[in-house]
Amino acid sequence: MSSISSKSSSSRQPEQVHNDLEKPPTRQTLPMSRLSKVTTAQDWTGKDDPEDPKNWAFREKAFHTFIPAVLGFTVSFGSSVYTPGYPEVMKEFNVSSTVALLPLSLYVFGLGFGPILAAPLSESYGRAVVYKVAVPISAFFVLGAGFSQSIAALTICRFFAGVFGSPPLAIGGGTMADLWEPSHRAVASSLFALAPFFGPAIGPVIGGFAAENKGWRWTQWTILFFAAFAIAVALPARETYKKAILERRAKRLGLAPPPRGPTGLAAIKFLLTVTILRPVSMLFTEPIVGFFSLYVAFNFSVLFGFFEAFPLVFGGVYHFTTGQVGLTFLAIGIGCILAFFTIVTIDRLVYHPRFIASLNRGSGDSSGSDDAEGTAPGFVAPEHRLYAAMAGSTGLPVGLFWFAWTAREDVHWISPVLAAIPFAWGNLMVFMSSAMYLIDTYGSLNGASAMAANGLLRYSLGAVFPLFTIQSKNRLARAIKAYKTSHPDTTFTISWHAYYLNPDAPTPGVDKLEFYHAKFGPERTRA
Repeated sequence: MSSISSKSSSSRQPEQVHNDLEKPPTRQTLPMSRLSKVTTAQDWTGKDDPEDPKNWAFREKAFHTFIPAVLGFTVSFGSSVYTPGYPEVMKEFNVSSTVALLPLSLYVFGLGFGPILAAPLSESYGRAVVYKVAVPISAFFVLGAGFSQSIAALTICRFFAGVFGSPPLAIGGGTMADLWEPSHRAVASSLFALAPFFGPAIGPVIGGFAAENKGWRWTQWTILFFAAFAIAVALPARETYKKAILERRAKRLGLAPPPRGPTGLAAIKFLLTVTILRPVSMLFTEPIVGFFSLYVAFNFSVLFGFFEAFPLVFGGVYHFTTGQVGLTFLAIGIGCILAFFTIVTIDRLVYHPRFIASLNRGSGDSSGSDDAEGTAPGFVAPEHRLYAAMAGSTGLPVGLFWFAWTAREDVHWISPVLAAIPFAWGNLMVFMSSAMYLIDTYGSLNGASAMAANGLLRYSLGAVFPLFTIQSKNRLARAIKAYKTSHPDTTFTISWHAYYLNPDAPTPGVDKLEFYHAKFGPERTRA
């Protein structure tokens, strides 16, 4: 009878999952007294282990999802809040615009060091310690930047502020994996991914009024205000990293610790391989990683190009004040929020039903990939993560062409402002969809290297673009002026400036790659 009852119970389980789509699956949480009976710390005692973060209460998991999101927002906010004040930096330190923008570029470049710092720290001490230590150190360098009396001091402090602020951006995705089941991870991951895009959009809004009314140094003080709030939120954080939890359990109960990773020289070799060598290698040897990283990095770089394009367009053409120019960046924030809800909707309508169907069938989803047959229940082909990227890839050229052809005096200023919404929407859609696809395709370890490659290229290009945006515009303006002098009957508008200032045209090669992935799978693409 017990076997019949067990069989009956297991047969009813898929039906229960199918009828309760909107509620995350819960596990039976055993009392902590059970830990006194634990005889090993090599792994969880089962799916109902009370110390497994996936078994925490929903409120607790939501709070720990918010922690890396608010830290990531603060760090990314610090990148762009400086931009409204750089003209004042030029005057105070008597430097060119290129030199005055170095504190922005080097801060962004410093964010690319996240995996290099976060990997060994989180491996040795857990994720909670990284959250509680990294941002306070970054805040001290921001403080130094605010008190800087030379452009060299300002640049160096901003660079190290970005370096030490980068770990939360690198390990936030790991925290999402610690807390949420794969079928419900898209919502949490999208919320976390919103931070590094929403932060740069809000930075110029606040920085514009701070620089206009208080001076450029107050752009740094505002970072400290946000950092203080983020640090206060992170202080109660519990550990979510499985290995760190099991090691503490072993120490508490006097048990053998879980298997340790490499130590000594082997650990250094592993660190260099996973965080530097393998990511760089994957950029050149894995077409999927290379093309997606290049596409995402270029889009991200154009976003940072907006930090110089908007002041030139809205300040030069529409004669906005510094504070008013900052307000135009709200359009990018609106686009990011719309992208978040779009990604969640696509996940619930496309990916989640396939996950439920896979559970009900008892085998993996065989559609979308040549080698998915016979996989475990709950498996969904990674190509189903790309629908958001397909939609988002249309918003990027639409937004940029719209901005390019309407940014002129005879068109109302609201038109180019609204044009930033589809660009920001498409930018986050492509990034989030690509990130989930790479992780699902390459697994946890290689997926981390793939994302490290993506981040390295993304922040490197993002740091470079602001340095030549203004020069490109100025040279183009001189060329157009010379042409108009020799051809007085020809009319040019600022739209030409805007188009070349934001060099992201439709990219049919990459867009077709996304559709090819979804139809044929990664193996055919590699071939």
